[in-house]
Amino acid sequence: MRAIVLDTFGGPDSLVYTELPEPEPLEGHVVIEIKAFGINHAEMHMRRGEWAEAARVSGIECVGIVKSCPGGEFSVGAKVAALMGGLGRTINGSYAEYTRAPVSNVALIESDLPWAELATIPETYATAWTCLFRNLEIKEGQTLVIRGATSSFGQAAVKLAVNAGAHVIATTRSAARFAMLESLGASRVEIEGPDLSSRIAEAKRIDAVLDLVGNSTMLDSLAMLRRGGRVCLAGWLGGLDPIEGFNPLLQMASGVCLTFFGSFVFGTPGFPLSDVPLQQIASDVAAGRLNAKPSRVFGFDEIREAHRVMEANEAGGKMVVVH
Repeated sequence: MRAIVLDTFGGPDSLVYTELPEPEPLEGHVVIEIKAFGINHAEMHMRRGEWAEAARVSGIECVGIVKSCPGGEFSVGAKVAALMGGLGRTINGSYAEYTRAPVSNVALIESDLPWAELATIPETYATAWTCLFRNLEIKEGQTLVIRGATSSFGQAAVKLAVNAGAHVIATTRSAARFAMLESLGASRVEIEGPDLSSRIAEAKRIDAVLDLVGNSTMLDSLAMLRRGGRVCLAGWLGGLDPIEGFNPLLQMASGVCLTFFGSFVFGTPGFPLSDVPLQQIASDVAAGRLNAKPSRVFGFDEIREAHRVMEANEAGGKMVVVH
C-alpha cells in the first residue's frame, strides 16, 4: 500500500511517500480502507519532533470502510470513523491507504455525506463535544468563552455550543474573522490577548472557558470565571511553552475549576468513544443543523502542501485529505 512516512523530524519535506505492507488482521483491531482523513496540529508537532511520541506513519483520525475485523465487532464493508488510540503516536496512523485501529477507537458513522465532509467530524467534533458536555458540563443559557475560536476545533465548538443554547463569546487574533464567527452563532467576538479578563464585560460572571490558545492564556481564563466556573484547556495555538513558576495557591481564585482534555484518552475506560454521539453529529450535518464542510480538500499526493498551509495558519477551518 502507499503510505506517507516520517523518516526524520523537520519541515513538510520530512513527509515521504513509500510502499508498506498492508496491516494484517489482528484480534481486537479493525483494518480500515481509508477514504479520507483530517489534518491536525498534533501531526505538525509530531512532524517537528515536539510531541512525546510519533509513529512512522502519522495521522490521528480517518473515515473509511472496514476491510477486516476478526472479533466481529464491525461488519466488513461498514462505514466507520477511527481516532487516536495510539494512531499516529504509538502505532501507524492514517497517512496511508489502510490502517489498523483498536476496536475501542472505531465507531460506526453510516451516512450518505461525501467522504470529505465525513472526515471533518471524528477528531474535531468528538473532542469539542467531550470538552463542552463532559469536562465543562455546558448547559443551555450559560455563558461560554471559546478562546482560539477560528481554529477548526474552535469553530466546531462554537457550533455545538450554540446548538445547545449556550451564549458564546468567541475570540480571535484577527478582526477580519469577526463576521465568520458571528455567522456561526457567536453572540460576540473579542480580540484575543493575554489581558482578556480585564477587558471582557462579563468578567467574574463567566460560566466556562474552552481555552485552545493554551498555557499562555490559561491563568487569564481562570481570572474571568464566576465561583464554580470551569476552564478546560484543550489546545496550544499559542505554543507549547509551560507556565513558568505556576503556583495555583497564589494564581487561582478560590472555587474555580481547571480541567484538561486530550483526545489521546479516547478508548480508555473513562472516555469510551461510544459516549460521543458521532452518528448523531453526522445526521445533524446531513440535515443542515451543523455545517461541517472542510475549508480545504487535498489529494493524497498533496500532503506537504496541506502541512505548509497548516503551518502558515492559512487553513481557515478543517482541512481534509481524500484518496
